[in-house]
Amino acid sequence: MSIQFKPLADRVLVEPAPAEQKTASGIIIPDTAKEKPLRGKIVAAGAGKKDEPMTVKVGDSVLFGQYSGTEIKIDGLTYLIMRESDIYGIF
Repeated sequence: MSIQFKPLADRVLVEPAPAEQKTASGIIIPDTAKEKPLRGKIVAAGAGKKDEPMTVKVGDSVLFGQYSGTEIKIDGLTYLIMRESDIYGIF
């Protein structure tokens, strides 16, 4: 699926990973206790700033802060838009 959204400068559009449904020991986590995911996949990226090219690219799996980014809805799906500096690393 191609997204018709292009972030500007050093911003990226991230598709958050789904929240965990069970703990490692098999306990089911209710919706009210689920934590916001800290991982996601980059689906669109800006060109970077004049003096700082982007180090992440579309398709990278990234780790970001719990309160990073702003939620937006595009075509009924929820994404996060954030600055590249809000991303802690690529895995």
